[in-house]
Amino acid sequence: MTRLSLFNSPFLLGFDQLERALDRSAKASSDGYPPYNIEQRGENGLRITLAVAGFSEDELGITLEDRQLVIRGKQADDDGRVYLHRGIAARQFQRAFVLAEGIDVVGATLDNGLLDIELVRPKVEERQRVIRINAGGGEKAPARTIDVEGEAVEDEESADRAAS
Repeated sequence: MTRLSLFNSPFLLGFDQLERALDRSAKASSDGYPPYNIEQRGENGLRITLAVAGFSEDELGITLEDRQLVIRGKQADDDGRVYLHRGIAARQFQRAFVLAEGIDVVGATLDNGLLDIELVRPKVEERQRVIRINAGGGEKAPARTIDVEGEAVEDEESADRAAS
């Protein structure tokens, strides 16, 4: 069976990594434990908060694996206790978040059963670049460039005149 891709348009070039990231996040567990929040913190900041009541710092692990933030928790079994009712979850978990390229993990804190993970998204500078066009005939023709804003420069001499 052929798999239908969201990115099979000829105008979407180089998005195969994004497609793999979407596949990874779709395969992630749909288990709701532990519950979490994601909040915007200023213009370029994010915070992920996980409710990890009962876990200590030693029982939690945070790793960054190929642009995927993975939070794991595993509590040690306490064989000395006999429970008549056990309603507080003490199970291991793994929660993963796929991060966009450039997002940095700044740090994490554990306070009152909440694990906060701070993320920063660097500001992206808009860039414009002029691409040089070389003539491909048998004769050596002067190089031409086209400005992406619509002004065409005829040849190198015209470019020098336009620059001065």
